[in-house]
Amino acid sequence: MTTTLRPTEPLQQNADGTRSRRYQVCVNSRPVGAIHLGTHPVFGDAVARIMKLRIEEPDRRRGRGTVAALAAEEVARGWGCRRIEATVPADSEAPFRLATALGYAVRNRGMEKPLGDTPPELPEGSRARPMTEAEFGPWLEKGKEDYAQSWIERGVPEAEARAKSERDHATLLPDGLATPGTLISVLEHEGTTVGALWLAVREDSTFVFDVETHAGHRGKGHGRTLMLLAEAQAIAEGRRTIGLNVFAGNTPAERLYTSLGYKTNLYAMYKPLL
Repeated sequence: MTTTLRPTEPLQQNADGTRSRRYQVCVNSRPVGAIHLGTHPVFGDAVARIMKLRIEEPDRRRGRGTVAALAAEEVARGWGCRRIEATVPADSEAPFRLATALGYAVRNRGMEKPLGDTPPELPEGSRARPMTEAEFGPWLEKGKEDYAQSWIERGVPEAEARAKSERDHATLLPDGLATPGTLISVLEHEGTTVGALWLAVREDSTFVFDVETHAGHRGKGHGRTLMLLAEAQAIAEGRRTIGLNVFAGNTPAERLYTSLGYKTNLYAMYKPLL
């Protein structure tokens, strides 16, 4: 049997600068599913992404999804893409196994935690305060550099990673410390600055964009204190869910978040197109 992709629409040129196309997945010309392939809105035309892949129930577990994904890679190569990406919900075991078998690696994962009504207390000797304008500039520049390096270390070309870092920070912090829905705090312990927290307050949840314990103060529990601070701030804002992103390989952070009750809800995966 032959599995092929049949276009169901012309190549789309989208308002965000990406291009995309929908296809039927066919076996001997018989439709058995669908796939939606596009280029990346941040990394540009050099990176493709599988936005949707569905195989109908009667044709699952027969390798249709595998062949469809491989065919999508060939389409992406024809578009000139050097990398392909996909996101997989954590509760979707079969797609995760498929992506892993095809050579996709986890770059980062989204984690989430439900919150109660009572904000946690910070350990004795620890207090939080808003970041000052004098502290913001150096903090922002270091954050941009660290964020770019995290992408570079996981296979993103340096120019792409730095452009993404600049774009993301400009988008998320257009007004600096005065950006609506933004809480950037400094953690002090016994009068010494030991770390910083960037929390975004969204319509029905909160998101930790950055949490860092300063060098020389690590391994003393301040990272946990910063995460407790994030929860306390979220509850004070009336939110009952908090989320974050963690890069693969950041084992200390993964262990910390897991110990605090965070659960993985999404995997972001990628594969070089050789």
